[in-house]
Amino acid sequence: MATQEVKVFGVWESPYSKRVEIALKMKGVEYEYVEEDLSTKSSELLKYNPVHKKVPVFLHNGKPIVESLVILEYIDETWKSGTPILPEDPHERATSRFWANFVDDKLLPAAVKYLKSKGGEKAVNEEISELLSVLENELKGKKFFGGDSIGLIDIASNIIALWLDVIQEVVGVEVFTKEKHPKLFKWSEEYLNCSIIKETLPPRADLLAFWQSRVQAPAA
Repeated sequence: MATQEVKVFGVWESPYSKRVEIALKMKGVEYEYVEEDLSTKSSELLKYNPVHKKVPVFLHNGKPIVESLVILEYIDETWKSGTPILPEDPHERATSRFWANFVDDKLLPAAVKYLKSKGGEKAVNEEISELLSVLENELKGKKFFGGDSIGLIDIASNIIALWLDVIQEVVGVEVFTKEKHPKLFKWSEEYLNCSIIKETLPPRADLLAFWQSRVQAPAA
């Protein structure tokens, strides 16, 4: 096979960027990673994502693709080697897309509200806890949402496994615990213990320091 140019433009603390890197590693695809500074966005980032001007941007042989869930599907369809990201069965594929979008459309906005309120709004805390319970029910006794191996929903749920845990430590109010969400908590431990995940996600201590500085900065 001819040499292919594969680039990922991202930022180290972004769960969206890490989704793409995890997918590429699952497929055994070599890629070049370009770290962006979103305070001074590069000309390449603005060129390849002129609409949203954000990461991740995925570049394959000079052709850009944006939006992390779209990129994950493209990677799965382009490289058939390695671990499948979406199931073959059409109904199961559609179900995977639904829950991945549930994470982005429901859970992530709730997490943003939780962060902005610094855990101080009971209604927000209850909302995110209920959404986590809804997602937890989709595990249905499986090790991962994808069954015995990591799939689309697992990768999309990066924010729960690491980012949410870090953020709740920063704000000092827990919404995701072993007691409230036992199956999802166990999933999180299994997910973070996978070799590809461990080598790709940022160190927890670094992410904790980053969010501590972000949350505390306005009060400084």
